[in-house]
Amino acid sequence: MRLNKREVLKIIRTALVEDIGRGDITTEALIERDKKGVGQIIAKDSGIIAGLDVVSWVYEELDSDLKFKTLVADGERVESSQVIAKVSGSVGPLLTGERVALNFLQRMSGIATKTASYQEKIADYNLKIVDTRKTTPGLRILEKYAVKAGGGSNHRFGLYDAVMIKDNHIQAAGSIKEAVSQVRESISHTIKIEVETENLAEVKEALGENVDIIMLDNMSLELMKEAVKLIAGRAIVEASGGITIDRLVEIAKSGVDIISLGTLTHTINSLDISLDLKEE
Repeated sequence: MRLNKREVLKIIRTALVEDIGRGDITTEALIERDKKGVGQIIAKDSGIIAGLDVVSWVYEELDSDLKFKTLVADGERVESSQVIAKVSGSVGPLLTGERVALNFLQRMSGIATKTASYQEKIADYNLKIVDTRKTTPGLRILEKYAVKAGGGSNHRFGLYDAVMIKDNHIQAAGSIKEAVSQVRESISHTIKIEVETENLAEVKEALGENVDIIMLDNMSLELMKEAVKLIAGRAIVEASGGITIDRLVEIAKSGVDIISLGTLTHTINSLDISLDLKEE
């Protein structure tokens, strides 16, 4: 997954307006316009970096003459006290953009780091760790990119790129059979259909409709194993709901193809990263 610069710039501009407002009154009062310097972006924690392009674009928005140099790449692990990147040029815009740039980098790196820790747990198994739509409103493109940087994979990006028939859809339609039938009348043959199931009866009903993906939602390990045997490769099997890092290996052993985790994006600790100003 690559970041779409045009889309990311919309997010950056909103963040800069929020932070700067009518002007950075502290920097404008203290820093002469011609003062030059170098900002070193330094990791205070060990973890996986994600979002360096975003930092570069923040500074580009403020001053196109600022020079941004990366010393690592997105997806690389860094250690505490390691210099990640440098930005050089006019000190004024360098300081004005500091918080916005670091907010993006810290959060995205936190997501990448958490994803990597989950992915490492199941490295010996042939399955994917994927995200969900439980993202920060307005930041989905960044957070899903960070999951990829951490070695994970992306689920559907939005409501428009894949069908997922959930429990409330089934309730509204009356049955899985009826829900799948109605959906198939409305969508292209190129779109996959996923159905959420909570028990073996629903798994059987979904199989009868030849859906592409069957989600096993909040199932016990034993029930999950039974469902995998029942599906027997006739659909992609996704485990979801209430899954913690401590359960990853046992779930991987059940034979599922995908484990989806909202926690990758909605419950994270940002990586501690700072900017230290040096004389040029």
